[in-house]
Amino acid sequence: MKLLIHGRNLKITQAISDYTRDKLSRAVAKFEGLISEAEVHLSVAKNPSVQQQTAEVTIFANGAIIRAEERSENLYASIDLVSSKLSRQLRRYKERIRDHHRAEGNRSDGDDAALNGSSEAIERLNAQGQSRPALPTPAVRRKYFAMPPMTLEQAITQLELVDHDFYVFRDQEDRQIRVVYRRNHGGYGVIEPRG
Repeated sequence: MKLLIHGRNLKITQAISDYTRDKLSRAVAKFEGLISEAEVHLSVAKNPSVQQQTAEVTIFANGAIIRAEERSENLYASIDLVSSKLSRQLRRYKERIRDHHRAEGNRSDGDDAALNGSSEAIERLNAQGQSRPALPTPAVRRKYFAMPPMTLEQAITQLELVDHDFYVFRDQEDRQIRVVYRRNHGGYGVIEPRG
């Protein structure tokens, strides 16, 4: 697994680096085959009155992105907390993959073609030297990502894995863009185009 450690408002010492590597290695030990890369962002709040130290980890696992973030007054405690959280998320992810493969007979050939089509489009862009889109003005940040069709259940799974409030996806049935989000009072909501 490739591991990148970045620091914001702090210098990454050898002790911090070793501690982070050790904790994450233990957290992902059972899932090494799934993970290709992990990025760690460690930061300290600039405001001296706010003793907040953050550990944020993004893991790239078989096309899925798993993200966790934890804050505390101690950087080492934040690393411990985020490692535990990642271990739980990876366990859930592995269980869902196992359950999905058991129900693999439900998948049609059209789904496979759609998934392969998205990677072929990316390969065409790379072959043309357009692997990175031109950057817009500094006031607007754009993100580009492959959006293979998926079911609502798969989108909810991805929402849980990225640890965000919402997830944008392409619906498998009608190929429309949808947004699934966490409701404040529990459960999920879906935003979809009308008509």
